[in-house]
Amino acid sequence: MKYEDFIVTTLGKGNVVSPLKTGQRAESQVYKFIADDERVIYDVSSENYEHCRATGETPVSFEKAGPKEMIYFEPAKTKVGIVTCGGLCPGLNNVIRSLVNQLCYRYGIKRILGIRYGYEGLISEYSHEVIEMTAPMVSEIHLSGGTFLGTSRGNQDVGKMVDTIEILNLNVLFCIGGDGTLRGAHAIYEEITKRNLKIAVAGIPKTIDNDIDLIQKSFGFETAFSIAHDIIRNAHNEAHDAYNGIALIKLMGRDSGFIAANAVLAIPEVNFVLIPEISFDLYGERGFLNALKKRLEERHHSVIVVAEGAGQDLFESRGEDRDASGNLLHKDIGIFLRDKIKAEFKALGFRYSLKYIDPSYIIRSAPANANDSKFCNLLAQNAVHAALAGRTDFVTGYWNNQFTLMPIPAVVAKRKKIDPEGELWWNVLEATGQPITMKNY
Repeated sequence: MKYEDFIVTTLGKGNVVSPLKTGQRAESQVYKFIADDERVIYDVSSENYEHCRATGETPVSFEKAGPKEMIYFEPAKTKVGIVTCGGLCPGLNNVIRSLVNQLCYRYGIKRILGIRYGYEGLISEYSHEVIEMTAPMVSEIHLSGGTFLGTSRGNQDVGKMVDTIEILNLNVLFCIGGDGTLRGAHAIYEEITKRNLKIAVAGIPKTIDNDIDLIQKSFGFETAFSIAHDIIRNAHNEAHDAYNGIALIKLMGRDSGFIAANAVLAIPEVNFVLIPEISFDLYGERGFLNALKKRLEERHHSVIVVAEGAGQDLFESRGEDRDASGNLLHKDIGIFLRDKIKAEFKALGFRYSLKYIDPSYIIRSAPANANDSKFCNLLAQNAVHAALAGRTDFVTGYWNNQFTLMPIPAVVAKRKKIDPEGELWWNVLEATGQPITMKNY
């Protein structure tokens, strides 16, 4: 990583006095404005400090988010678009509402368009309605899950999308979504740049899996593992009260097991956690099925949490099918494990009772909890501050407990995953008591 990789693009110098500058009292400044050179250090360890001091290297850092005293766009002449893309996630409506409220009430912007059904809404052939949005219109949408604007997956023609942005006469476009959405936002920015247009493209990272790199947490993640906590608690009761009872719960986590890991730490009643980052064998002395049998022989019940992307190497054929966003479609590890457990224990004549639970779609469509709701509000507020100050091709993030701005290419370069040798995974091992490895080598 280099310092230069985290410089956010700016459309130009801000020459407009922010409407936030004037407060109720003339003698006081209501807002603490953020200077352009304020940064948030990436690595705050003493080792990195000593290294930079010894070598003279500039420490890697992110631009600090927050309101600017001088902004780029004149609010009275500014027109804004908002679009949500990808899968559902708790907090989408909170972000939409906060964007609209911040734009209307703090900056005085009245021309706000809601783009329906994701990037499809920027393609004229789909004929999706564009909504004129107001603060009263969105006043209660945060009470419901899903997205007020609708969503879709899949790549769209970038040229046609920018054509529509020009026709709509947008000055700012807020794109709310995961890595695919953010890649799309970056492509829109590149096309805008080719046309020499002064339009800001702002990303707000959305992923229930918490797998966007360089972002400490994403909205919806905390709600997800909180709901999973309640499901696991009830599943444990089901397993505990049956002789050799097994509760098998599949949670979201296509490539990263953060929901599974954090849910288990929130309620340490789980005995096995299977995640994409840690491979395991099914059979053999050290394999999962033998470990499960030993657990049942000792305690007569077991709770298993498996992330949806775990164990893909166990399938005879993995396939190459992809979803509309280009993500490799995984085989159903939950059903697979359920059937393998049944077959193995039947062959052994081993008595058991198995309940399989898949709450994925219930979790992702739920309203945000209190802490996620707060986080959504702050992400949206900081996205508005940055975009109106002329920042573009950026995402709002969170690092070392501070809100940040980062270039989109930096955060989509790779996916964030659990470190098998890191503190989080070792905490999971301690909570579950499962074997450190379930590989036969």
